[in-house]
Amino acid sequence: MDKLIIQGGHELYGNIQVAGAKNAALPLMAAAVLAPGKTTLSNVPRLVDVGTMGRVLANLGLEVEHDRDAGTMSLDAANLTSDTAPYELVKTMRASFYALGALIGRLRKGKVSLPGGCAWGPRPVDIHMKGFEAMGVSIDLDEGYVVADAANIHGTNFVLSFPSVGATVNLLLVAATIPEETVLDNVAREPEVTALVRMLQQMGATIEGTGTSTLRIVGTRDLKPVQQAVIPDRIEAGTYLAAVGMTGGEIVLKGAEPEHLTMVIAKSVEAGLHVTVTVDGIRVKRNGELRPVDVETAVYPGFATDMQAQWIALMSMANGASFVTDTIYPDRFTHVAELMRLGAKVTMKENVAKVQGPSKLKGAPVMSTDLRASACLVLAGLAAEGETHISRIYHLDRGYEKLEDKLRALGAIIDRVGER
Repeated sequence: MDKLIIQGGHELYGNIQVAGAKNAALPLMAAAVLAPGKTTLSNVPRLVDVGTMGRVLANLGLEVEHDRDAGTMSLDAANLTSDTAPYELVKTMRASFYALGALIGRLRKGKVSLPGGCAWGPRPVDIHMKGFEAMGVSIDLDEGYVVADAANIHGTNFVLSFPSVGATVNLLLVAATIPEETVLDNVAREPEVTALVRMLQQMGATIEGTGTSTLRIVGTRDLKPVQQAVIPDRIEAGTYLAAVGMTGGEIVLKGAEPEHLTMVIAKSVEAGLHVTVTVDGIRVKRNGELRPVDVETAVYPGFATDMQAQWIALMSMANGASFVTDTIYPDRFTHVAELMRLGAKVTMKENVAKVQGPSKLKGAPVMSTDLRASACLVLAGLAAEGETHISRIYHLDRGYEKLEDKLRALGAIIDRVGER
């Protein structure tokens, strides 16, 4: 198992190429199941989760070829040899549950293990199940597997009880194959969902309401394979933006999409960062001290829960008290105890973190607990005095492509070493 060793206290300067978004790539990969033939994706990130989804789809019979250096992937779904996604694969990543929507859409049946993939909080799939059932899909649970029979599938009107990204993706995968109108209301509006909608439209589905909370879909059983580019990763871009806020310096986030980061940019400017849109991305620099800014996570276009941990790290350097509230996942604060080991002053009350800055962070050994918690600790290590050791960094490899290489190119002193 690897760990990161960071020598803190160095400002960051230069350019970072923002990678393709994992949370966009995975639904597009699942959508490839719906169309017999070869789908080609570009700007595919080199991440553990992408590899896991590739194995899930290969297990179904797809021919998956991923050129990691070129960032391209071909998925040939001409022949499906299985309707089952086993526990051994699905347990490591929640998004592999998209296989169920893809199988229902293509084969009108499927058997997929209930998902895993996160160390914090219950994240039930009941909205997925209720949506499938509204479409006429029979759902049974059998020894930890969801077994679906869609022989009587039909269009429907369904209101999601919460705008879940995962449920929206799974229901879209099915609705795109039903040759009747399906209306999905209170859907997720994240850019990653919009990217899937656009791909399904290119494949042949008729979908109205792109980017809104209501989607009207008339699907077809004759979806065609397409070529599609994965959108840039807004959370990766936001993480590096916060890094400059903590260390000082100036960087350009090449390829970042400002429209996907409106709330993060607005809060960052309020905190004292200089953020400008350039021809090829976003320029970020910090001059002077940081101001405390409260945030409350919300569904898109609100402040992303995936930026909550990084914001707490940033606010530990601000001159005053700030409050960070997570309304999406109230128990997603496992990073706080580790951040405090580095000297951050944070007190918790239910789902609200009070961050008292500015803290004088000092290097120490800390442990990652999930993907974004890992990023939070890296940011703190970059700003801390002395040496920080971050263990269990395999979480980072699920969502950040070449993180230490990119930071090192900006002037950070950071190394990955094997733990004994």
